[in-house]
Amino acid sequence: MGSKIKKIPKLIVFAFITSILVLNYSCSPTNILAGGGGTAMVVAEGDRSLGTVVDDTTIKVNIAASFIGSDNNLFVDINTSVLESRVLLTGLVEDQETRIEAVRLVWEVEGVKEVVNEIEIGNRETIKDYANDLWINTQARGVAAKTIGLRAVGYNFETINGKLFIAGITSRPNQLEQLINALKSIKGVKEIVNYVIIKK
Repeated sequence: MGSKIKKIPKLIVFAFITSILVLNYSCSPTNILAGGGGTAMVVAEGDRSLGTVVDDTTIKVNIAASFIGSDNNLFVDINTSVLESRVLLTGLVEDQETRIEAVRLVWEVEGVKEVVNEIEIGNRETIKDYANDLWINTQARGVAAKTIGLRAVGYNFETINGKLFIAGITSRPNQLEQLINALKSIKGVKEIVNYVIIKK
């Protein structure tokens, strides 16, 4: 229970993220990310070095393994975004104990420097609520692609009960402000919570 998850070798993680990025972004709204060169473009556009991406992916994979091994439905109920060893947790759980357990498990993962806990207690009362959140996520990705183009792949979006969380890294604060203003136009968004890191 208290044992730490072993760190996955960087070479394996690199191969994993390369295949995932190519699969995910070759069908992206911009339609210009495809093949092996897509990974380098994504890294450059996201203002992160390849080494940082690999380290963050290692942390994300190890958190997922830890959540899968837990007694609760943490892997299903909680989403994680990892940026420069900073972990953002979002999702819905049934009680405070589960929320605390999720944070504890994340802190046990090697390399984690900060945990931002935005896990909410409650449940989605209807399928419609869940569908609305998924719809907002889809709209957010589309709006981001239309507003800032290729750099949209450097951002993560997650919606919980109409609250839209945005995470990422950028060196262009003006572009981030433009993106947030565009996201406000999405129907059903009650609040935008910004966890984007501004790099100078």
